[in-house]
Amino acid sequence: MDSPLTGPAGEALSIAAVERDTGLPKDTLRVWERRYGFPQPGRDALGERTYPREQVDKLRLLKRLMDAGHRPGKLVGRDVEELRALADAPAAEAPRAAAPPGYWELLKAHDVPGVRRQLQQALLSMGLERFVTEHVAPLNRAVGEGWLRGELSVAQEHIYSEALQLVLRQAIGNVPAPPGDAPRVLMATLPQEGHGLGLLMAEAMLSLHGWRCLSLGVKVPMDDLVTAARLVEADIVALSFSSSFRPAQATEALAELRRRLPARTGIWAGGGSLARQRHLPPGVEAVPDIALMPVLMEGWRQAAVTPPN
Repeated sequence: MDSPLTGPAGEALSIAAVERDTGLPKDTLRVWERRYGFPQPGRDALGERTYPREQVDKLRLLKRLMDAGHRPGKLVGRDVEELRALADAPAAEAPRAAAPPGYWELLKAHDVPGVRRQLQQALLSMGLERFVTEHVAPLNRAVGEGWLRGELSVAQEHIYSEALQLVLRQAIGNVPAPPGDAPRVLMATLPQEGHGLGLLMAEAMLSLHGWRCLSLGVKVPMDDLVTAARLVEADIVALSFSSSFRPAQATEALAELRRRLPARTGIWAGGGSLARQRHLPPGVEAVPDIALMPVLMEGWRQAAVTPPN
């Protein structure tokens, strides 16, 4: 039987069809191809990537497990049967996130200087990019899970958030100013979103790679966001949606923003809420993993200097 995505049964899918089918952005497929050796697409007569059905089936399993909290680097090398067994396990739960040693004791003791000092030590030893992707990202998850399980109080979660924001802002302030012709990124959250850690993490990554960031902070009305994007002639508008933000509401807001912004202004969206969304509105780039931001930036720069066909 023919598929609406593939045409004749067994025909390979285009990269755009794979993105629609699996919910994995094109940039993610490309970086996995380079980093992990999977997927391994063929090429059509025009040189465009095509993906056989068995690879698409595996990609769909990978997306399901990532939505449950698994890290792609731990999954991509496994075969389909292993992935299917993992996905079919009770609740398909990801392993419990583990905080680096020392944080739980400091948070439970309400030791604000101690938390800040430990974060600063990790930053100094790892450098800003690795600190964000390898230390802060899993630590955020561990702290969030600890709060949900009742192991950490609201006050202790706030201590962590405030300490991390201070450390990240200081680190971003030490990054050299970008060149005058650097791409401009306007960053914000919408009125229903009060969490700003995702924005700061993205700002750190963007700043390190020479992009100019203009952050409006949290709870920014849509009208103000659109007006600011036009005034500063933003190349990108970047939004963060934490896990508490309703996925359907995030999708509706992104669709409205896409309609109201100039076509030349890109939209990037990331955060826990979007991990549960299989499809985003056309013209919106998902950021499923903070570690993939350099790939997204590289793709944007290449597209910006490539003349249209």
